[in-house]
Amino acid sequence: MAAERGARRLLSTPSFWLYCLLLLGRRAPGAAAARSGSAPQSPGASIRTFTPFYFLVEPVDTLSVRGSSVILNCSAYSEPSPKIEWKKDGTFLNLVSDDRRQLLPDGSLFISNVVHSKHNKPDEGYYQCVATVESLGTIISRTAKLIVAGLPRFTSQPEPSSVYAGNNAILNCEVNADLVPFVRWEQNRQPLLLDDRVIKLPSGMLVISNATEGDGGLYRCVVESGGPPKYSDEVELKVLPDPEVISDLVFLKQPSPLVRVIGQDVVLPCVASGLPTPTIKWMKNEEALDTESSERLVLLAGGSLEISDVTEDDAGTYFCIADNGNETIEAQAELTVQAQPEFLKQPTNIYAHESMDIVFECEVTGKPTPTVKWVKNGDMVIPSDYFKIVKEHNLQVLGLVKSDEGFYQCIAENDVGNAQAGAQLIILEHAPATTGPLPSAPRDVVASLVSTRFIKLTWRTPASDPHGDNLTYSVFYTKEGIARERVENTSHPGEMQVTIQNLMPATVYIFRVMAQNKHGSGESSAPLRVETQPEVQLPGPAPNLRAYAASPTSITVTWETPVSGNGEIQNYKLYYMEKGTDKEQDVDVSSHSYTINGLKKYTEYSFRVVAYNKHGPGVSTPDVAVRTLSDVPSAAPQNLSLEVRNSKSIMIHWQPPAPATQNGQITGYKIRYRKASRKSDVTETLVSGTQLSQLIEGLDRGTEYNFRVAALTINGTGPATDWLSAETFESDLDETRVPEVPSSLHVRPLVTSIVVSWTPPENQNIVVRGYAIGYGIGSPHAQTIKVDYKQRYYTIENLDPSSHYVITLKAFNNVGEGIPLYESAVTRPHTVPDPTPMMPPVGVQASILSHDTIRITWADNSLPKHQKITDSRYYTVRWKTNIPANTKYKNANATTLSYLVTGLKPNTLYEFSVMVTKGRRSSTWSMTAHGTTFELVPTSPPKDVTVVSKEGKPKTIIVNWQPPSEANGKITGYIIYYSTDVNAEIHDWVIEPVVGNRLTHQIQELTLDTPYYFKIQARNSKGMGPMSEAVQFRTPKGSNSPHGSPTSPLDSNMLLVIIVSVGVITIVVVVIIAVFCTRRTTSHQKKKRAACKSVNGSHKYKGNSKDVKPPDLWIHHERLELKPIDKSPDPNPIMTDTPIPRNSQDITPVDNSMDSNIHQRRNSYRGHESEDSMSTLAGRRGMRPKMMMPFDSQPPQPVISAHPIHSLDNPHHHFHSSSLASPARSHLYHPGSPWPIGTSMSLSDRANSTESVRNTPSTDTMPASSSQTCCTDHQDPEGATSSSYLASSQEEDSGQSLPTAHVRPSHPLKSFAVPAIPPPGPPTYDPALPSTPLLSQQALNHHIHSVKTASIGTLGRSRPPMPVVVPSAPEVQETTRMLEDSESSYEPDELTKEMAHLEGLMKDLNAITTA
Repeated sequence: MAAERGARRLLSTPSFWLYCLLLLGRRAPGAAAARSGSAPQSPGASIRTFTPFYFLVEPVDTLSVRGSSVILNCSAYSEPSPKIEWKKDGTFLNLVSDDRRQLLPDGSLFISNVVHSKHNKPDEGYYQCVATVESLGTIISRTAKLIVAGLPRFTSQPEPSSVYAGNNAILNCEVNADLVPFVRWEQNRQPLLLDDRVIKLPSGMLVISNATEGDGGLYRCVVESGGPPKYSDEVELKVLPDPEVISDLVFLKQPSPLVRVIGQDVVLPCVASGLPTPTIKWMKNEEALDTESSERLVLLAGGSLEISDVTEDDAGTYFCIADNGNETIEAQAELTVQAQPEFLKQPTNIYAHESMDIVFECEVTGKPTPTVKWVKNGDMVIPSDYFKIVKEHNLQVLGLVKSDEGFYQCIAENDVGNAQAGAQLIILEHAPATTGPLPSAPRDVVASLVSTRFIKLTWRTPASDPHGDNLTYSVFYTKEGIARERVENTSHPGEMQVTIQNLMPATVYIFRVMAQNKHGSGESSAPLRVETQPEVQLPGPAPNLRAYAASPTSITVTWETPVSGNGEIQNYKLYYMEKGTDKEQDVDVSSHSYTINGLKKYTEYSFRVVAYNKHGPGVSTPDVAVRTLSDVPSAAPQNLSLEVRNSKSIMIHWQPPAPATQNGQITGYKIRYRKASRKSDVTETLVSGTQLSQLIEGLDRGTEYNFRVAALTINGTGPATDWLSAETFESDLDETRVPEVPSSLHVRPLVTSIVVSWTPPENQNIVVRGYAIGYGIGSPHAQTIKVDYKQRYYTIENLDPSSHYVITLKAFNNVGEGIPLYESAVTRPHTVPDPTPMMPPVGVQASILSHDTIRITWADNSLPKHQKITDSRYYTVRWKTNIPANTKYKNANATTLSYLVTGLKPNTLYEFSVMVTKGRRSSTWSMTAHGTTFELVPTSPPKDVTVVSKEGKPKTIIVNWQPPSEANGKITGYIIYYSTDVNAEIHDWVIEPVVGNRLTHQIQELTLDTPYYFKIQARNSKGMGPMSEAVQFRTPKGSNSPHGSPTSPLDSNMLLVIIVSVGVITIVVVVIIAVFCTRRTTSHQKKKRAACKSVNGSHKYKGNSKDVKPPDLWIHHERLELKPIDKSPDPNPIMTDTPIPRNSQDITPVDNSMDSNIHQRRNSYRGHESEDSMSTLAGRRGMRPKMMMPFDSQPPQPVISAHPIHSLDNPHHHFHSSSLASPARSHLYHPGSPWPIGTSMSLSDRANSTESVRNTPSTDTMPASSSQTCCTDHQDPEGATSSSYLASSQEEDSGQSLPTAHVRPSHPLKSFAVPAIPPPGPPTYDPALPSTPLLSQQALNHHIHSVKTASIGTLGRSRPPMPVVVPSAPEVQETTRMLEDSESSYEPDELTKEMAHLEGLMKDLNAITTA
């Protein structure tokens, strides 16, 4: 009733009907007719659609008991509602006059008070639901079996028994299978409760495991099947105490073969008894089953195996193994898994016209394989000439007629169940002809060719259309006396012939032809009567062909006389063939069986039989395959070898016998061994068939043993190998170290090979596992071959003739390889010339495509002029590079006149040549072509980076490195990154550019006793390579002098007073000159300043400011930021050191003709950087301030820190020959000052400092010192220095940016300084103090106030910066001329403020000096 209510609810839901309609509309098309949803539509034709008609619920197999009620559910859907009827065992039931059976409103069958007796079983049987709609047709449901449980009958009853405590016991109670679900057990007349220890098997048997005293008592089984319960005999089960003696192990219940359906549960019973109590294990197909971790496999009480939700993979042979430690017994049973029929492809609805042929497709699966039958409107379709079963399950209907319309169902059935699926066929009316002339009947229809099974018809065009190019034709034909007509259409318009296939021999057919044009079908031709030819009576296939193996070398084949044999069978021909070959053999046989002898053992053969009569050979049977029986192997195992492991064990290795000699599945190997002495016992060992080695242990020391191995199959043991001997070591060899060098190595060169022979190491006490042979042209590391330790020679093949090879030999063991032994040899020249060499290719050209690709093209003079290759020739391209010198050629073959060589190294010169080969003839190598690949950015960092301290200068370090191993081009420079924090972002590291291919660089003024980290990056024309790993270096603890030299003997306080005094006097003089120059400014100079401002203002990162405001002598510039700079083709900073002049005589006046181009002197130097290039740990990057390093010297020394910022936008960087006027010195001019800034950097230093990869400014600092080492020894003539300025400044442009100063004073006395006049003395290389990055100046038009400041900031503590005072200044007249181009102009009130501030500054200075 629940199913009935569920079906009603399902029918009442609108969504269900919508789903059904969509499902029908989605069905796939079928044969050569129109399918579902694609009804042919033509003007005036009524459109018919498929009607949904199907079962919602179908009856299922049901088990009932006598006297109960049963409902067989059935419900069908259609519009209008279908009429439901029921069939029992194929006959319709008359439910109108039946008292016990009635039809429910939804179509289900209700049976009340089921009747069942021994001789009267009216309700048991197969039921089927039939649904009919008068205007549509009929469909039938699957068949359902109603089983009525019979009267209880015991086939076996329980028997009295006893069981020892802790052991297993069973009590039988077997009834007819349909009553098993109604069986229960009672103990002492009380219902027995089942648990994990006490279970009831599906057969009704009771199993008690691990029996206890409480299990003793009276037992009986009860069957309750609706009537009064039926009881079995009541028996007693006694539980005996454990006798503690061993008893035999026996099975109380063994598994038996079972058949189950997919999805069901199965229990394989297995109960054993014995003392000690046995344990049960299960195996399937020789594989152990894990019942503990599996969810589907459960070990029940007593040892039975339960498998839940059976699948096809569960089928197989199961072994129950009982083991109690003393003995083992096993039993086995086969589990067969079946599957109900399922549809892989269901029939689909079809539209068709009369006379057409259609096919309903139906594909099913199941186990056993289902049988398929077809039903039309509820009636079985009987195969005939027009209803045929094709492709096993499909239904083909030929020559449709109107009565073929209806519902067709495919019904699949096997032993497990049945299923049905259906589809509708609609026969459409032909569309009426449109307005227009129709063709007349085709003329002269004749059968031009008549055979036994086909007829070819031809005709002429209708008289109404003599050309007939646009006409198509339909040929209608039928057997004489049959109303069903078939049609065959021409394949394309204008065709006037058709071949009708698949006819019956000696049969009369009636043909007629109709023509169609765009308006419709015309008249039909007169019927043509044609009879096919009679067929030669040949035998059919011999039925029941069977083959079975009679022995390992013979197979017997049997068959029967063909059923359809026409004429007397004269003889048979038996064909057979070994599987995997294509050579078929045959033998003539006169009887119905034959035994073929002399076959290969355990080999599969296929057989077929052809019957012969007087007309010739008949139809062949399908092939049947069978394998000959297995036998013992006919050959011994192969490649037996012995390996002595130590003094007590030997490892044996072997290979299986040849496949043709195995004669079956190898199940194992038998190893026999004995001592080599006479009359020694033979020991035998068995291993599995998959094992190909075995370690034999427990042998005697220093003893020779003989070994042999034989293969086994299930039939027995095959022949054994010959005895092979090996002797165990007298003592265990040492393998804690590598072997020693082999005692000798000999080589014998041939043309393309070298024979190498050797002797083992002299020390035989070290284990040698093998030998490694290395060889190559010029180097033994090109290739390596390892051989066994027993081998004493080896032939190296495939070598080049006339080549010098170096060969090395090393013994090795598990610890490693020993010392190598070297030898060299030259292979012999090739003395067999090519008799007729081909002409080599010409015009070989190499076209560079990228950094790793070159295209090689050539021409072949042996080809025709059009250079088209028509034969099988091919070309070999070879290439190599001369770096390193012993590089081998690489080769590639091509079939065209070009080849793309890839995988080359960047920036490498390669040579290429080409050779042509045709058959066995080859040309010589062509002339070589050369090509150098393009450069690529370095792909490896500089290597071997080392950092050392410079002797005598602890604040100066020297960085050394080697070029990258993969430079991929000419190295144009390096960048050194260093920082005190290895984890800092890379843009926070200080940068030191190095130009050219120099491999060393100095960095000055580092903080003592401080760890630094250094990285190096290489650069070529393509860009930057990767950085090296960070290298740490801690500066030493050294002298406190900023210059790393002894402190000046002058008193530091006196030196400070002198410096401050000179600075104050210089500032006063500068201010007076500035006022004087300002008043003399002419209109011409104003225009010039405007032009200069325009040029310099074009670079927005060069320090110019929109609001022109004079700075306060740089005193109040507490904090400045370095502006970003633009990129340029040559963004290399100039590193300069600025020494402080010692006295007024060191100052060289400068001619005022330099003022107009004073802005150019920044980074326009070219040349080679000197070996002692100096730089400082200062702001090498312009993005953020860097750290300030502390001075270690006491008292503090003044510092000048100069930071030129490069005009990276200006591409006009020139090297001026006039800069060489003073070879010992060049000066970098401060753009904001009329005086050149003295520098200690040489020309070569500047030249190599001009190129920079990162767009960062360079910071060049030089501390002032009173030490004698500041400026000593060599002095340059003043004239030389001046002339160099004059000459160089006149050639330079005015677009350079300004050097900038970063001032961070921490004292009320503001930092200030004056430009340092270049001293005439030679440059010094004392290190500069570290400083922070500098900022751009406030404005370009205030150059007179642009000075470098001294900053003495430290990380841990702050010291006030000290002004640098120069004893004297340039002459006023010269200074005035230099200031004429200045863009600085001050108002009187501003100058007054500056002077007032200067007075306060002087007071502070006096207070410092007096202190």
